[in-house]
Amino acid sequence: MNNEAIKIAYLYEDLMNTYGDSGDVKILQFLLKKQDYQTQVDNISLGDPFDAFNYDFVFFGGGQDFEQTVIAQDLQRHQKTLERYINSGHPMLGICGGYQLIGTYYKTSSGTTIKGLDILPFHTVFKADNRMIGDTYYTTQWGDVRAFENHSGQTYFDDSQLQPLGKMITGYGNNPQDGVEGLHYRNFIGSYSHGPILKNLNIAQAIMQMILSWHGKRLAD
Repeated sequence: MNNEAIKIAYLYEDLMNTYGDSGDVKILQFLLKKQDYQTQVDNISLGDPFDAFNYDFVFFGGGQDFEQTVIAQDLQRHQKTLERYINSGHPMLGICGGYQLIGTYYKTSSGTTIKGLDILPFHTVFKADNRMIGDTYYTTQWGDVRAFENHSGQTYFDDSQLQPLGKMITGYGNNPQDGVEGLHYRNFIGSYSHGPILKNLNIAQAIMQMILSWHGKRLAD
């Protein structure tokens, strides 16, 4: 058994866990255990202290408009640590709302604009007349992904240099126009894929390798 546990930060698990997104963390724990690693999962909620650099992996699941509104102001406390963490190339997975809030803003169904962390240049707009729901199938650099989406928020990149996680074969992904799913920046992955996404073991294995690489560097510092 490796002596030093892999440390995972789960942001707002009590509020951001739509469609079983916690399954992504459970799958990683299972795969890491098979590699003889213990894991420690800390649930970071409203008012809790948080330094991303104390962790090997950060997970941020999805939530409805109400939950996103509740956490949005509290989340701003963590802007600097998450910006440094993401830009330093450390591993993070954001699903649905947890993906949207890394961008500049999210305009809700009521027309309210929720301020995002403004770490990456993209924005999301709720469009009630076009809910994107159903099975998805897309290709990534790690192979094909099959998942499930259920969102009315449409995400648009504001910088042509941003790269999507994948190209759509079936489903909507970020929005009905662009034919792409999610975002991949350094070792940050944002996605609309529930199901959870890491039931696709090719993606789970890729993220696990990111985690183990950062874990080794963190222990060496």
